[in-house]
Amino acid sequence: MSARLRLPFMLTKRPELSPRATLVARLAAVALSLVFAGLVLLLFGLNPLQVFGSILEGSLGTKLRIQQTVVKAVPLTIASLGILVAFKMKFWNIGGEGQIMMGALGASLVALNAPVTWPAALMLSVMAAAGIVFGAAWALVPAVFKVRFGTNETIFTLMMNYLAIKFVTYLQYGPWRDPASAGFPKIAPYPENAVLPRLFGVHIGWVIALVLVGGVYLFLTHTKKGYEISVVGESIDTARYAGMNIGQIVIVALSISGGLCGLVGMIQASAIEKTLTSGISANYGFTAIITAWLSRLNAIVVLIVCVAFAMLLQGAAFIQLQLQVPASVAEIVEGAILFFVLGSEFFLSYRLSRRGGGVAGGASAASEAAAGAASEEAIA
Repeated sequence: MSARLRLPFMLTKRPELSPRATLVARLAAVALSLVFAGLVLLLFGLNPLQVFGSILEGSLGTKLRIQQTVVKAVPLTIASLGILVAFKMKFWNIGGEGQIMMGALGASLVALNAPVTWPAALMLSVMAAAGIVFGAAWALVPAVFKVRFGTNETIFTLMMNYLAIKFVTYLQYGPWRDPASAGFPKIAPYPENAVLPRLFGVHIGWVIALVLVGGVYLFLTHTKKGYEISVVGESIDTARYAGMNIGQIVIVALSISGGLCGLVGMIQASAIEKTLTSGISANYGFTAIITAWLSRLNAIVVLIVCVAFAMLLQGAAFIQLQLQVPASVAEIVEGAILFFVLGSEFFLSYRLSRRGGGVAGGASAASEAAAGAASEEAIA
């Protein structure tokens, strides 16, 4: 008989921890991540304390750096809220990048073709509406296929990212290329009435982000549709038993999810690029998956996590210039911090348990089978 290799440990579901224990675990994860990142920096001959101090200085050291941190936090926060709504229903929307891109496309369609005599308030409102509609429409395609045919939304939404990016690239290099760009593959810049105004030195996207944080929180916790989304995420069988229209709930949730990501595209196109480019999404759609997950799908916590992440992004960019640190080293520091923080989230839900000693004969086999089943259930 062939012997099967068995590990001495297995994954089991952890009892729910108290808020204090959860906070301690997360703080410990952050501390460990800094220690590990410091060791990596030492290997490269860098002073960890100097690097970490420079990250803080680069993100909060001056008024301009704080503004740049806010600029990075705005799209990340709104995209994370969009991803959060879909994840709350356990619809794994990995298509934020494409939805951001299509939102920017919709906004550009308005900005580049509407009369320049329109007031800025009207122009920006129509651009925002177009961005939301285009982003929602792009998210509805995998939603409809999921409802009607049971397709895998992870692969579907991921592939649609590349369709959106390549389509905008085609427009940039082809039909929409500005004749006045002297041969460069550029789309014409927006007129002045299509550019978001600034408040306290930063475009008003930060005000929109704050309003949406409160709006999404209230929607998910104090409305019937938000409650239905949560129920579908917890147990689709329970939702069916309660008579909920599953297909309708999926459509509504993905419309909101894609619409929020589309609004990010409009804000980035109007306030940052002031035109449409194939790189306008800037990986915010993918990064939002991490920040939404780190927030444990809580809209208020999303704001805190995204600001912290924006500080890390801005600080990492600063140390590359200030300390002449290679981009790869800055990315290693970011990756080490994320690795430990995400790992702590996993171990807040699961733990490693030692397998119990079995007895001889059939009882031992039964014990092994039960342990294996428990392990599979925990992983699932």
